[in-house]
Amino acid sequence: MSNPDVATTAQKRGATELLILAQLEVEPTHGYEICQRISQRSSGVLAFNVASLYPILYDLEERKLITGRWVEKGGQRRRRYYRLTAQGQAMLTEQRRSWSQFFLAMQQAAGIEYA
Repeated sequence: MSNPDVATTAQKRGATELLILAQLEVEPTHGYEICQRISQRSSGVLAFNVASLYPILYDLEERKLITGRWVEKGGQRRRRYYRLTAQGQAMLTEQRRSWSQFFLAMQQAAGIEYA
């Protein structure tokens, strides 16, 4: 029998990866701003601790889905800006398709209707 917490953790990680990649689609962004955008775009429903986001960013970078570079601006501390790679864009497209199918199936199976 599988551990339900493992599936939940994998689902959360997959959703987090999708959210991060989507924030980087338009322009390079640093970790704190990624968290802010996710929170703003979800009307505060989705909130991430910046510290918990960095291991995922490092993993995405290692997998070549994103690339990062350090930027120093006058009067500010150094920040690492991340951008989507071509491989990351392809992954984002695939994840959007997959999640869309999942949401549709959930909607149909649960009888969820939108106003």
